Amino acid sequence: MIPKILLVDDREDNLLSIESILEPEGYRFVKANSGRQVLKILLAETDFALILMDVKMPNLNGFETASLIYEREKLRHIPIVFITANNFGEENVFKGYRAGAVDYIYKPIKPELLRAKVSVFIDLYQKNHRLLAQEQKLVAINKSLELEIRDRKASEERVMELNRELIENIARLEAANKELDLFTFMASHDLQAPLRKIRMFSDRLLSEDSGTLDEQRKVYLERIQQVCIRMQELITGILEFPKITGGSEYFEMVDLNEVLADLLNELHPFIAEKQALIEVDPLPTLTLNRSLMRPLFSNLIGNALKYTREGVTPRIRIRCEHSDVTRDQAEVSPSLRFCRIFIEDNGLGFDQQYAEQIFHMFRRLHSHAQYEGAGIGLALCKRIMDKHHGYISARGKVNEGATFILSLPLEPSRLAMGPGKEQKAGEDARLN
Repeated sequence: MIPKILLVDDREDNLLSIESILEPEGYRFVKANSGRQVLKILLAETDFALILMDVKMPNLNGFETASLIYEREKLRHIPIVFITANNFGEENVFKGYRAGAVDYIYKPIKPELLRAKVSVFIDLYQKNHRLLAQEQKLVAINKSLELEIRDRKASEERVMELNRELIENIARLEAANKELDLFTFMASHDLQAPLRKIRMFSDRLLSEDSGTLDEQRKVYLERIQQVCIRMQELITGILEFPKITGGSEYFEMVDLNEVLADLLNELHPFIAEKQALIEVDPLPTLTLNRSLMRPLFSNLIGNALKYTREGVTPRIRIRCEHSDVTRDQAEVSPSLRFCRIFIEDNGLGFDQQYAEQIFHMFRRLHSHAQYEGAGIGLALCKRIMDKHHGYISARGKVNEGATFILSLPLEPSRLAMGPGKEQKAGEDARLN
């Protein structure tokens, strides 16, 4: 910004003389030849860095003009330097200072002295102008900070309010879950009692009155019993599901060979009835929840024994291998090591397009008339694998068999991560 100077003198030659001395410095000049003209100019323009004003002028002299200028608040920042040919004496000098003068320059004017004094006042003006600009900037910054602080406080209050609502919702959900668990248990228990009586009375009719019943009535009674059995299996599954999904979080080193040996011993009558051949490779010892391993393998081996092909000797092989899965995601360790356990059979199999759906609750690929079951077993298996932060997948071909793959993390530290972290790794591993 080029500094602007107001030159005031009733003689044009004096104005031209001052202008010629200061012009090389690059200042802008506004000229006035009377006190009244000065006041008129200052009504429209107030951004002067300095006023150089002659004392002796007709009508309004310099002192009177200066007094009128400084009556306006917005003009008091402009320094006034009087130019005079007279040595007034101390009393008149003080009068000039009281009128608002900051300095005097005496005629004849010495160019070097005029330039030096004007340079000092221009420098002060520029520094003051920069300070004012900086002050305005700081004021704007302060306003912005005040708005930001206000917005942040409002956001924090909103977050606190949302947290309170969340805590209240969690408490309500926990209470609702407890009531739901109690309702499920009581409802299931109340449902089983009449089912047992229906089975008991139908058994009596079939055993005691079998000679008096015609074939059609026997069929009806047998169907009643089959429906009761399916209903009991469904109720048992519903009761078992919350036990597994909300069960113990205790993990320990578990020898899967022992778990499987005990389970196969328990299933021996069913295996013998099916005349099934079961081959088991050595399995590892892993950090697991022991109580959940038995229902996991029981459901998978039970399915393999259930869905067999007529005229084909059932064969089941259980084996394991280790798998390294590499990932680029920063939130998970780049190298994940899993133990993959395969349960392979040569049974009915399934269409691969249903490989994901079979793990949904109550999802069955075969009718109740052909095979018993409530459609809960594989959903339980998936929940058990979620608890171990692993995953389960399946491969199948119709009339050729099925393979279920259990992928369990080898490192115990993986158990602290949560199942969501492993999901993508599971999808990658299925492609190996």
